[in-house]
Amino acid sequence: MENWTIRRADVRDANGLSRCFDAAYAQYAARIDDLPPMSENCAEEIAKYLVWVAEAGGTIVGGLVLVPSDGFLLLANVAVHPTNRGAGLGRRLLTLAETEAVDRGYAEMRLNTHADMAENIRHYARKGWSRMSQEGKKVTMRKELPRS
Repeated sequence: MENWTIRRADVRDANGLSRCFDAAYAQYAARIDDLPPMSENCAEEIAKYLVWVAEAGGTIVGGLVLVPSDGFLLLANVAVHPTNRGAGLGRRLLTLAETEAVDRGYAEMRLNTHADMAENIRHYARKGWSRMSQEGKKVTMRKELPRS
């Protein structure tokens, strides 16, 4: 049973979203010394891009950032707070991202991840994403979407 709700973010969510991203990426930051900051500029992202938050009990426990690009929709960030892992929230946020992409007429999504996040790369591959390229530690993946 879902104990969270998902809604479009507004600028008042920036601090909570930033805390959620920090908590979600803490496991990686502890072992990856060149991990880029994932929680910077949340207010700017909310103002400029397509951003959703998942709330449980008034606390932000998940977030999704999508960036429209020429020919594809970029999955810039998707994260779930560690206290809510395993409840299906990550899957729900990815489904929302794909639905949003199709509804906006995109036939492709892309994402960037860190080469040292092998578990994430495997996870995305199981979800139909394929590796496009790698520059240094930045791995770019893509997913073709069904036409609406």
